[in-house]
Amino acid sequence: MKYAFLLLLVLLNFQLMQAQVFTTETIKDSGENSKRLNLVILSEGYQPNEFTKFKTDAVNYTNNMFTESPFKEYSNYFNVHIIYVPSNESGADHPGESFDPEETPDALISPITNVDTYFNATYDSYGAHRRLFYEIDGDYANQTEVKINSVLADNFPTYDQALILVNSDVYGASGGEFPMSYTGYWGPKTVIHELGHSMFDLKDEYYPGDFFAAEAINMTKESDESLVKWKNWINTNNVGVYQYTCDTGNCEEWYKPHQNCIMEAIHQTFCPVCTEGIIEKIHELLPPINSFSPDNENVIDDNTFPLEFELNLIKPIPNTLESTWVLNNAPFATNKDLVAITENDLTIGSNTLTAVIVDNTALLKIDNHETTHVSTVTWTIQHSTLGIESIENNNTTFAISMFPNPVLNVVNLKFESDNTEYITVEIVTIEGRKIKSEILNNSIISTINLSDLPSGVYLTNFYSSNALLATKRLVRQ
Repeated sequence: MKYAFLLLLVLLNFQLMQAQVFTTETIKDSGENSKRLNLVILSEGYQPNEFTKFKTDAVNYTNNMFTESPFKEYSNYFNVHIIYVPSNESGADHPGESFDPEETPDALISPITNVDTYFNATYDSYGAHRRLFYEIDGDYANQTEVKINSVLADNFPTYDQALILVNSDVYGASGGEFPMSYTGYWGPKTVIHELGHSMFDLKDEYYPGDFFAAEAINMTKESDESLVKWKNWINTNNVGVYQYTCDTGNCEEWYKPHQNCIMEAIHQTFCPVCTEGIIEKIHELLPPINSFSPDNENVIDDNTFPLEFELNLIKPIPNTLESTWVLNNAPFATNKDLVAITENDLTIGSNTLTAVIVDNTALLKIDNHETTHVSTVTWTIQHSTLGIESIENNNTTFAISMFPNPVLNVVNLKFESDNTEYITVEIVTIEGRKIKSEILNNSIISTINLSDLPSGVYLTNFYSSNALLATKRLVRQ
């Protein structure tokens, strides 16, 4: 959908911008582009004779990014590509029009300059010298976003996130759909901060102003530690409920999870709440199954036993993925990438083998976390007295949500899947006694009334075709 809209936008503005094809290079290759998150870096303010510097700068930024948690743990999920976009002159515009005190005529941060660059990188945007952006005041009169979309459509349309690297050593950056950053000392950390906004929906943890304040992963108006959305992290690694501070605006209405996060100060790292939010977004964008066999293109030609079934997973570093194999509703293997099935394991007729994959990283507080991401591969094996007649497969992703938790009377349950119409949920006691069961339909919120249950801790089990997808801890207040 994103790419169709992008191409439509380019067609509508074709009269303004002819197609431009530039040299593209991959500087981080973790796997096939269609099975990875593709980060694309565009050069800005680099003349062709400075392209070697651009590549060096981009590699430096990439290396720095993947030494920071959680990107270092999920490095295998990303490819990074660069597009050599030539500018006629080097650097970025500095009109000297910001309202910052250091922009007085006697204390300019950098000389006044106007240079001819491809994406019109400009300091002093929206009155702030350090806001390095491709517009000065939001009028978008020079159609720069059209140019950016056009370059991406013509050179790498299947990007997941693009950013613009500006050939300048004067501090400056901006977020938005296409983050922009300078190449000086703090540039790599600045890019990580801006990607926190653009790709992972994080808010600033310094007060961003009333216009940008909103409920988000790391921003809320809820001040109660028992109700706040990051309640599962309270008192862990200095996570709490901290009120924003500012000189103007309504910051006293808003709260953040930490006081030393990169979303507040770029010399810091991501706090646990932001780290969890990034990982959840990675799971949402990219399931961990790279491939599996047999599949519809690579069937088992020789149906002699034992039959081998294999998963090729995109593994975090260190690996925190856990796999559970179920054959005909019975546990078969755990944490194996390859299993072998003998003829004695099968019955005559239809057999079902399912592998369920979840990420059990400690960077997620999964018990209380609202959404659990699960991936499955199911093989249907038709077996007769003559041998194996056919093997068919189905690869499915699930996002399973349960809220609120703890719960007073009613709990809400929802799942979303790419090709499954319904799943079953069972609420059981800690001892394993089933007390409630419900069918959940895809993308529809279902409610279960728990008012007849005594206060305590229960387990909520989610099943698809009798394979256990996830178990979530439920607290009845």
